[in-house]
Amino acid sequence: MPRPGYMVSEIYKNLLKKRATILYPFKERELVHLPKGFRGRIIFNRDKCIGCQMCFRVCPAQAIKIIEDERGKRPIFFMYRCIYCGSCAEYCPVKAIELSDIFENIAFNKKDLLVK
Repeated sequence: MPRPGYMVSEIYKNLLKKRATILYPFKERELVHLPKGFRGRIIFNRDKCIGCQMCFRVCPAQAIKIIEDERGKRPIFFMYRCIYCGSCAEYCPVKAIELSDIFENIAFNKKDLLVK
């Protein structure tokens, strides 16, 4: 059992200390050094996409849905399901999918985590 007054002394000791955490996502994080080969958020280039659906077929997390627009079939990526394996980018025959070094995938709404 802690001695009486221990809690009060700990409160006073830590009251004026610098905060240990940041107010993320409201305050920017410091840049970190990413390792070589880091697989971050998907970048999709619609102009290159030929609608082959290979990305959809190889995605183990079922994080890709194929839709049809005015230019034909194309993928939509659900980043909240993505496991960042990189299979979609690796198997894309025209390199319309790239993995970036963006590691911040945070949103207050799941619909904001779509890559179209």
